[in-house]
Amino acid sequence: MRQLEKIIQDLESGDLPLEKAMSKFEEGIQLTRFCSQKLDETERKIQVLLKDNQGDIASEPFTQNEEFEE
Repeated sequence: MRQLEKIIQDLESGDLPLEKAMSKFEEGIQLTRFCSQKLDETERKIQVLLKDNQGDIASEPFTQNEEFEE
């Protein structure tokens, strides 16, 4: 995510030559796809963990424990 944020900053600066900007844009697209894939994988894992004995997904609201808050 940090790398993607850096790419966005570089592109928004407008100081890059076109060829370099296109290269950064392509890198950003690849990182976005990677992050999206990881999120999808994580969502599938969570759904498996939430399935009950009948195979139904038990939906519960997410609550963050105090020990995990930043």
